[in-house]
Amino acid sequence: MAEANVKITEIFYSLQGESNTVGLPTVFVRLTGCPLRCGYCDSEYAFYGGERMSIAEVLEKVAAYGATYVCVTGGEPMAQKHAPELLVALCEQGYQVSLETSGAMALDSVDTRVVKVMDLKTPGSGESHRNRWENLELLTDRDQIKFVLCSREDYQWAKLKIHEHCLHEKVADVLMSPSYGEIEPRALAEWVIEDNLPVRFQLQLHKLLWDDVPGH
Repeated sequence: MAEANVKITEIFYSLQGESNTVGLPTVFVRLTGCPLRCGYCDSEYAFYGGERMSIAEVLEKVAAYGATYVCVTGGEPMAQKHAPELLVALCEQGYQVSLETSGAMALDSVDTRVVKVMDLKTPGSGESHRNRWENLELLTDRDQIKFVLCSREDYQWAKLKIHEHCLHEKVADVLMSPSYGEIEPRALAEWVIEDNLPVRFQLQLHKLLWDDVPGH
């Protein structure tokens, strides 16, 4: 039987730019491909191409950085058949592993040791119809839910969903960030404060530091 492999766009070492581990040195394993086309996507270069690598080859490259944290991202990692096996293998090596996922794919095959950082796509993303709401039942108090907001209407929608599903009680953090260039960060911060919303406001650190150059 052929060894399981995944298609990789890049593997690189940087600071985590978002989530509740923001600022921590992290190895990023970016898988190729995504079935969604969110209007604000900042990783379109990962939609196509990539290099086939065995899971053993991925582990070897990750190990060379000597890091504690590993983030599997995309694209949409769960669109690849062998992504769950990669996540298991990383956990077995003792890394603290997180998965950045759009929430549009089933998450029932994700190892329970993995911290899931799951988007809920707002109407402004153009992909809210792809939200897989049953994934909410698979999230634990170690996981995180992320909203990227394009407008005041998106904010109101997200606020409704937070209260409707008691999201702040399900997960470690509900993350809320402005779509780059679409909402003034200060405006979103003031809405959160005004409503005393139980979320963690965040900006994308990598964009502030490196202007979102791939590989950072």
